[in-house]
This record gives sequence, C-alpha cells and structure tokens, in this order.
Amino acid sequence: MRGGEKVVEALCEIFPTAEIYTLFHVPGSVSAVIEDRTIHTSFLQQFPFAKSHYRYYLPLFPSAIGRLLPEGYDLVFSSHHSVAKGVRTGRNTLHLCYCHTPMRYIWDLFDEYFAPGRSGFITRTGARLFRGYLQRWDKQTAGNPQLYIANSENIRRRIRATYNRDSVVIYPPVDTGSFSVSREQRGYFLVAGALVPYKRVDVAVQAFNASQHRLVIAGDGPERGRLEKIAGQNIEFRGQVSDAALRDLYAGCRALVFPGEEDFGIIPVEAMASGKPVIAYARGGTLETVLDGVTGILFREQTPEGILLAMDSFEKTRFDPDRLREHAQRFDRKVFVTKMTKLIDSQWQEFLSAK
Repeated sequence: MRGGEKVVEALCEIFPTAEIYTLFHVPGSVSAVIEDRTIHTSFLQQFPFAKSHYRYYLPLFPSAIGRLLPEGYDLVFSSHHSVAKGVRTGRNTLHLCYCHTPMRYIWDLFDEYFAPGRSGFITRTGARLFRGYLQRWDKQTAGNPQLYIANSENIRRRIRATYNRDSVVIYPPVDTGSFSVSREQRGYFLVAGALVPYKRVDVAVQAFNASQHRLVIAGDGPERGRLEKIAGQNIEFRGQVSDAALRDLYAGCRALVFPGEEDFGIIPVEAMASGKPVIAYARGGTLETVLDGVTGILFREQTPEGILLAMDSFEKTRFDPDRLREHAQRFDRKVFVTKMTKLIDSQWQEFLSAK
C-alpha cells in the first residue's frame, strides 16, 4: 500500500460502487477496502511471473491499457504514474486523471533507473530500445483525460513540461489519524519506503557509514541487496514491515531521513504526524511538505556530505512535536476527500452542460 494505492483507497470512499481496472493485481496485496471491489485485470495478468516480475513487461503496458476498459461508463477516474491515463474511453465518458507523475523512468529519471550497477545489460539494452516508443505513446495519449489533477505543484510543472497540459493540484491523502504524537526516542534515525533507485537510499547509507549514528531502514525492493553490501554495522535492514510496525518505528526514531527527490512524499507527512522531524533533500515534493527549521531540515546537495551537514543542523534545532503534527494535518485524508469530491461534482456538471 504505497501512495498510489492509498489514493485508490480514498477514491473507493468517493465512489462506493465503482469497479476497478488494473494491469495487475496480486490478491491480498492491498487493503480490504480495495479487495472488496470487483477488480478486472489485463491480459498481462496471465503471463509467466507477472506477479513478481511485472516490470519486465513494460513495453506491453500501452497495449494492455488500451484493451482494458469496456465502453459504457459515464465517468472514468485514472490513477496515473505509468500508463493509466492511456485508457481508452468513449465520447460520452468523462475521464479525470489523478497524476502522481509522468512516467519517470522513460523521461528525466531514465539514467537513474537503468544505469550500470542498477540494472543488467539486457535490461539496459531493452530500455534504450523501447524508450523512444514509450515516450511517443506517452505524449500521444496525453490528451485522453479531460482534466489532470496533480498531486503537488512539483508534478503540476512536470505535467506541463511533459504533456503540455494544465492541471489542478490536490495533495494525496495521508491517514494522519493513524498516527499519534510521540516524544519517545530510541536513538536511531529512520529511512522508510521502497528500495528503488530514485529514492537514493544509497546516499543515506554512505552518510551513516561515515557517522556513529544508528540507521534503521524499513522497506524492500530491487536495491536492497546492493545496499546491504555497502552498509556498515550501525545500519539495520528491517525489510517490509506492517503498518503497526512502521508506526512504532516512527514513534521511536529521532528523525526520518528522506534522501530522494519525490513527486510528493507521503512518508515525511506520516513522520510529522507522529511528531517526528524530517531530514530531507530540498527538491520535489518535500519543498511543499517540510518547513525548513520548523518541521525538519532540508539539505541542498544530494550527497553523504549534504546529509551529514543537515544532521549537524538537526542536532542544534529544537522541534515541537505538536507543531509537527498540526502541520501534517493539512494533508489529511479528509481534506483530500472533501476537495476531490467538490472538484468531481463541478467537473461532472460542466461535462453534462457541454453535452
């Protein structure tokens, strides 16, 4: 249940009888709210190793999304970070797209995903071979939705640059009610999230290798093996953890370390909702969620030295846990549902009047 799935979960609250269409679905991998829906999958679901190695079928994603949805729906809402906005709809259908990001691994982050050492030769070769095709398809289908809803001002700018489309911003839902202010400290710093290249957890590992501070890493992904090989004894890998275990890790940490450039970044908001400050790279969504010197410390250079300097500033700064939580509540799930419902209603009325 990452950010995209949590958006879908909130949309299920707004659309209580809607069916879900998705390229892949692994039963039991998402919340009961989503699992209880009628879920339709693409033809890729039947391919070998689709549940565990779906990324290798990326060149087939455009074809799969194009064949996924039958006609006859009044409203289609796509949750897009890869190909969802490319779904085909009829002329009498309103298509709204919540965009987490244009497909980052074929645009600006291509080199980070497919650099030597991060992917094998065959994967890199295939990515270079299909990149042009995927970019053309991504732009050709940019006109499919009648409206884009960006998850941050950061992504609003990227939608404009990539798709030449305007958008409105509604921040993604964070279930701040699941967290409570903690003043406990167990002496460790925390990194949490998927261990994928663009998260740049390697920079945090290198920084803590050069310090005496403890670091706990919660999460799993293709980068884990490489990170474990370079990590010192003061760094502990917990793997994928339950929601309850993650709440406990937030409660006990000194601060969350967030070394990557994120589209929005739900994890820093969850940490702040727990009364914990964030040491974050000053790019992307964190510029909209972390108040430098108030709810965290921002570092300008995405290097181990940048993190270590930020930690020095952190040691000299006092943070008010209640102020942290108050700030996090700006991004609460209820705020998302209220704003999204209002926007959908207005777009639907406008769509009907234009028929």
